[in-house]
Amino acid sequence: MKLATTGTFLLPALDRACVAARVAADNKAQDVLVLDMRSITPLYDFFVIATGTSRRLVHTITEAVDAELVRYGDRRRSIEGYEASTWVMQDYGDIVIHVFNPQTREYYGLEELWADAPRIDWENHDVPEPHE
Repeated sequence: MKLATTGTFLLPALDRACVAARVAADNKAQDVLVLDMRSITPLYDFFVIATGTSRRLVHTITEAVDAELVRYGDRRRSIEGYEASTWVMQDYGDIVIHVFNPQTREYYGLEELWADAPRIDWENHDVPEPHE
């Protein structure tokens, strides 16, 4: 996929999902998961799910993930829930980042809802550095 505005090529969705997971973890997110949604829904390829233990941490994780994906040439298409900060969803087209507070993550249980989705070992997935 080529971005017309920058002329750079995006990494595959799997690599960008792993980048997002790594950045979330580096910013103190807990229980970070990457779910492979390709065989389950045609809407998205991957979900990244993470927990921030405070409103400030949910914001920090959200903004850090976006900043890093921008470095990789990606562009956030939409964001929902930022003001309330109990569940922030960022849509990048083929990947969706969900950052929850602990209570909201437990209540909605996306991992259980999408239990058939394979989990990606993002911690051991090698991702190339962005071309800047």
